[in-house]
Amino acid sequence: MKANIPKGYGGGPQNMQGMFRQAQKMQEQMNELQEKLDIREYDVKAGGGAVAIKINGKKEILSLDIEPEIVDPDDIETLSDVLVAAFNEAIKKVDETNQKEMSQITGDVGLPGVF
Repeated sequence: MKANIPKGYGGGPQNMQGMFRQAQKMQEQMNELQEKLDIREYDVKAGGGAVAIKINGKKEILSLDIEPEIVDPDDIETLSDVLVAAFNEAIKKVDETNQKEMSQITGDVGLPGVF
């Protein structure tokens, strides 16, 4: 018995080549975008601006500025809390930007190992 496959389904080798070229193009676009995202810099402030962090797309801290008024030797816990909040916010900002930018290429298709 022979199965009748509707036209446009399957497609054989030509369709597979087209899919491969499309996937390859998407990978190239993703690589180019990732390079741009890696060098992008973000400025994040916490504690009402008392702590400022500059981070790049690779999540490397480039600078940390702390206003003197937040430094209280008797209250190290507050400074620690503000620093943790600033670092977490900076990392979150990088992750959200990367995910948003990549989804423009992938069309929100979940690709394992990408994000």
